[in-house]
Amino acid sequence: MEALSYTIEINARPEKVWTVLWGEMTYQQWTTAFTAGSFYQGDLEEGSIVKFLDPNNNGMYSRVEKNIPNKEMRFLHLGEIYDGVEAPQEWGDATESYVLEEREDGTVLKCKIQTPDEFKDFFEDKFPKALGIVKNLSENQL
Repeated sequence: MEALSYTIEINARPEKVWTVLWGEMTYQQWTTAFTAGSFYQGDLEEGSIVKFLDPNNNGMYSRVEKNIPNKEMRFLHLGEIYDGVEAPQEWGDATESYVLEEREDGTVLKCKIQTPDEFKDFFEDKFPKALGIVKNLSENQL
């Protein structure tokens, strides 16, 4: 398991950054850094199962471990989805968290990922691009 961490400063309030991260339309925009047409199904209540999908119904499913609005979201990844069919995986503590820290001049967004080794290069390439889009959307949308 690899522990990856990414941080970006955003000149916007945490509420705005949160809305960009988890709003249906803006989520689809910033996740194009991973796969064009990405979306999620399900609600983000603690304990809920959420499916993160591409346009072909491939992706992963996860449990919402923590949801403190405008402050922290954490997922435990449970398995992959192929053609809409869930395939449980033995990933152990494969988590993804988003922590928003309010500052005088905006928000610091910290993302931490515990991922199987085979996904490290993918995240190292894609995650900084995704956070750049989150920053742009947060600072420039009405």
